[in-house]
Amino acid sequence: MTLSEPLFVMEGISKRYGGVVALKDADIAVRSGAIHAVLGENGAGKSTLIKIMAGVVAPDEGRMLLDGKEISFSSPAAANVAGIVCVFQELSLIPDLSVADNIAISKPPLRFGMIDRRKQRQIAEEALARAGASDIHPSSLVKDLPLSRRQIVEIAKALARKPRLMILDEATSALSQADVERIFGVLKRLRAEGLALIYISHRMHEISELADDCTVFRNGRSIESYKAGTKTDQQVIELMIGREYTSVFPPKPEQRKDRPPILSCRDLSWDGRLSGISFDLKPGEIVGIGGLDGQGQRELLLALFGVLRDVKGGIEVDGRRVTLRSPRDAKSDAIAMALIPEDRKTEGLLLPMTVRENLSIAALDRVSSRGVIDRALEERQIDDLLKLLAIKAATIDMPAAALSGGNQQKVVIAKWLMNQPRIILLNDPTRGIDVGTKQEIYVLLQRLADAGAAIIFYSTDYAELIGCCDRALVMYDGRIVRELAGAEITEQELVGGALNIGAHQAQQRIAR
Repeated sequence: MTLSEPLFVMEGISKRYGGVVALKDADIAVRSGAIHAVLGENGAGKSTLIKIMAGVVAPDEGRMLLDGKEISFSSPAAANVAGIVCVFQELSLIPDLSVADNIAISKPPLRFGMIDRRKQRQIAEEALARAGASDIHPSSLVKDLPLSRRQIVEIAKALARKPRLMILDEATSALSQADVERIFGVLKRLRAEGLALIYISHRMHEISELADDCTVFRNGRSIESYKAGTKTDQQVIELMIGREYTSVFPPKPEQRKDRPPILSCRDLSWDGRLSGISFDLKPGEIVGIGGLDGQGQRELLLALFGVLRDVKGGIEVDGRRVTLRSPRDAKSDAIAMALIPEDRKTEGLLLPMTVRENLSIAALDRVSSRGVIDRALEERQIDDLLKLLAIKAATIDMPAAALSGGNQQKVVIAKWLMNQPRIILLNDPTRGIDVGTKQEIYVLLQRLADAGAAIIFYSTDYAELIGCCDRALVMYDGRIVRELAGAEITEQELVGGALNIGAHQAQQRIAR
């Protein structure tokens, strides 16, 4: 088989869940030795497509071909045997086991009926090296690794199965820039070795750098396949959303300088990870938090929301000193703070519970009296939020797990808006969601700011900090090393602060 012939083909694939059509007559052909990007908004059918490829669900109609022969998979294990392995956006690792245990968990090497620990470690070391992560120790517990390193272990786990076709679903969404570049190198090497790769990402620059072929999905249908580089980003986005794509970021209103701060931090420090953090946040202002991943941004948001213990320094709200011992203190009426967490699946939602229950859970005291929920009031507030955030749900009594990733993220945001917060903390809220939903969130943030909310917005995407924020605080090694405002918020300044170097040196790095 030559590299130009398809290794894996799906023709006329359809899948329904009750009355909901997830896929309709979908087609895709994947070549060996090529990276095939699958593009589309959340809810376009991408997740269902790869679940069918990986043997998680069976199609209702259509057929799949591997090496020109028709196949079907009764389970993910059957797909693995055929050489098809998927790295899902939601991690499948067991936190309390070691990296080596996780990598070899589906088929551990045995010796005299017992796990051969030496061989298992060797398998893990080889897989980690192939994933460009030799610095991760096989004996490390997964729970002790940051989210970005866990994602790399997930990729190593897939490579240990020696796949012919590897599917990566938002596999870089949790990675630092350094890790992303490392993974890019790994994927390019795997492509050169003849592996077929399906790559799903909402980051257009990643698609431009990696992809050889692209297929766009919209509303469960495959709209168009094309060679990478033959369409502009604007054209691709318009194929994805089915309409002309206007400006990504809403215009920023002129800031009123006479407003007193609603939130002030004074010399905030914690456990060696935060040191001397001081800043003010005014009503109607969106302040971005930048810097490389793992420089204390997450800890800062957790400290402000009362999650961390023994935080040193002072926090003032409306000019008076407050003590935040718990999230309950932070979300009280006197402070009215909300935190949109980093990982919607594990920190933001109770996936088996309904959309209704997830939306109400943080505001039960607002929709109940003497322990009894006022269902009419609850439904009015939920209906208002569904309309405000354009949440697509067949019914509010469906489980949150059944929503697309973008709609799940909207539910996380809506849940906290039920409390009518004055101060909103966002931890990388657009990670792993599509461009259309991102744009809706940008517009929502500006509307909340226009209504008087004060917003702290941590993002790993420089374009978001530039496009959304009135000011940006760049963190390095637990400190704020640079404060930028207005036209000062540029890629050069953000990169310079992130690397703790001058803007001229940052410009030279960008140019390279």
